[in-house]
Amino acid sequence: MFSQLLEHDLKEGIQVHKEYGDLPHIDCFAGELNQIFMNLLTNAIDATGGKGEISIQTALVDDNVRIRIVDNGRGIEPDDLKQIFDPFFTTKDLNEGTGLGLSISYGIVQDHKGQILVDSKVGEGTTFSVILPVELDVSESI
Repeated sequence: MFSQLLEHDLKEGIQVHKEYGDLPHIDCFAGELNQIFMNLLTNAIDATGGKGEISIQTALVDDNVRIRIVDNGRGIEPDDLKQIFDPFFTTKDLNEGTGLGLSISYGIVQDHKGQILVDSKVGEGTTFSVILPVELDVSESI
């Protein structure tokens, strides 16, 4: 499903691997979660430079749903990792990005009482993990 959202951005040289676990329905704001996955997948596509692999993995871990977006792209510099969720921070060239995608994604995950984690190695790739509780008390959110 996720790759269908960005099918027009996928290049012939990018392979998408899907490893979907058996997940329950979760309490969430689906449109907001789609925005997170669009942002993460767009960044993964950009990181591969048009050639590489992206994996989308989902799993139920304890009482949480975990979604991982893994790419084998250029990776993120350690100094940049400290700032990637800051509004307007971008490593992209001028006119290529606003620096808001990860900041907005971080806020949405926080509103859902979840976590967004990143692990990256320069020259090897990046993994973003979004961890969301199965049950969300919407009276406390947004």
